[in-house]
Amino acid sequence: MSNSVATRLTRPRQGRMIGGVCAGLAKRFGTTPGKVRLIAVLSCLLPGPQFLIYLVLWLALPESEY
Repeated sequence: MSNSVATRLTRPRQGRMIGGVCAGLAKRFGTTPGKVRLIAVLSCLLPGPQFLIYLVLWLALPESEY
């Protein structure tokens, strides 16, 4: 099974605010980074490990080559 550029989950070099996790997720799922950021902020109102998941994704996701 091959990974095409369109389906790979990476952090972009441009268009990111902090770590690029939300921008990378938005690109992967075909939505805008603003929507993903809003969902991320709203999810922080719920109990759970949201900040830890963001940090893990920031460290685990490679940067895109472009």
